[in-house]
Amino acid sequence: MNETIKLLNNRKSLRVYSDQPVTRENIDTIIQGAMRAPTAGNMMLYTILEVSRQEDKDRLIETCDDQPFIGKAPLVLIFLADMQRWEDYYKVSKVPEFCEANGKTYAKPQESDLMLACCDALIAAQQAVVVAESIGIGSCYIGDIMENIETHRKMFNLPNHVFPVTMLCFGYFKESYPAQTPRPRFDQKFIHFKDQYQRISPEGFREMFDHLERDSNNRFLENAKNFAQHHYLRKTDADFSEEMRRSVKVALKDWVK
Repeated sequence: MNETIKLLNNRKSLRVYSDQPVTRENIDTIIQGAMRAPTAGNMMLYTILEVSRQEDKDRLIETCDDQPFIGKAPLVLIFLADMQRWEDYYKVSKVPEFCEANGKTYAKPQESDLMLACCDALIAAQQAVVVAESIGIGSCYIGDIMENIETHRKMFNLPNHVFPVTMLCFGYFKESYPAQTPRPRFDQKFIHFKDQYQRISPEGFREMFDHLERDSNNRFLENAKNFAQHHYLRKTDADFSEEMRRSVKVALKDWVK
């Protein structure tokens, strides 16, 4: 097993950081690595926003579901799905006028562009994670940056064709950080199919979730009788999920307005 595969197999989210700052050189290494990620048509439909002001990090603790470690992270990067840059470039280059002169309908950003830009941004984010791990810097994804869209737009001056799809907190491991085994994943047979998608049977679900059912004994929320009911209460039915749904609807409506 080579070093890259070892790194990928052993990676785990880090939410407790040492006081050691991330150097400018290492920040640039992480960002340059992210920018080498695959991208649709080499368009780089994303922007990487570095959050350097402590007051902004502290505000993000509140707007991203009360996660105090965000304020203590030496490096915070927001990955933005970004069509605004190309939209502005097209207008500066008189593409709308060109389309009109040639009998074409000028296509404004649509839902498909948002999906593609989100893919670009997330691929770049994951490449940043891998680069950081390779130089001894841990990380943690924060999907909650999709919530509170109005607040985040105001904080970071985001136009309608820019959407904060994910945020990453980076930092060094503390010397006292205990060695941890990466969390188990589902068995490959439930994730990897050949040629055609396969629905999972009730028996398959029992096998697929067996380790989580056993791990969650006596710790289910409210009246939940199994892991699915517990997970629904904890995630899908949670207030933060409702807020995320609301914010994404607002962002999507404004994106295609």
